[in-house]
Amino acid sequence: MITTELVFVRHGEAQCNIDGLVGGPRTCTGLTNIGYDQVERVALRLAAEHRAKPFDALHTGPRIRLRQTAEIISQALRLPLHTDDRLDGPVHGAADGLPWTDVKAAADGGPHAHPDKPWAAGSDTWNGYLERAGRLLQELIEQHEGDRILFAAHGETVIVAHTLLLGIPPGSSAGFTVSHASVTRWQHHLNRLGQRRWMLDRHNDTEHLAALTQEAAS
Repeated sequence: MITTELVFVRHGEAQCNIDGLVGGPRTCTGLTNIGYDQVERVALRLAAEHRAKPFDALHTGPRIRLRQTAEIISQALRLPLHTDDRLDGPVHGAADGLPWTDVKAAADGGPHAHPDKPWAAGSDTWNGYLERAGRLLQELIEQHEGDRILFAAHGETVIVAHTLLLGIPPGSSAGFTVSHASVTRWQHHLNRLGQRRWMLDRHNDTEHLAALTQEAAS
């Protein structure tokens, strides 16, 4: 039997993604037209799911691309939106607005490369971010035990969920691809022996974007 269910939707394509910029609070200007199309398609998919088995809550962070994504989903599902500043993703410090290529060159790799070192002045460390965001996610899981919870999230939030629920040790070099407007689903199972465990039902599911990809290629 499935008890708690967590469904993560990464935000749609944003302008900072296209420009290759570190999209912190000062830089994020929101979704592109393609990003809006992506989110509208995932919202239709989620709305059909919601009619069959309703979600209990929708959470997002404050950054523009997250809020735009969450607002489309909220309207499609007629589900109230809860915004939590702690879901805003890693702190980028002085890297906010700089090209990722420059930031990675200066730091000898991206945030994951040296997980206990900041990648810019005033930034998080990767392990520090995972620990902080993992505590929040655990708090939300406990708060919503037995519910179906939907997140409009950064790709990093999906990685936090995997790190927490798979028990990946700090500093691991394991990585996960998280595409724009993809769906990732975790389910907490209770078996007939009373044993509980988290199971990853799907990761980076973009089936709902197939028609959009075909239209772009034609």
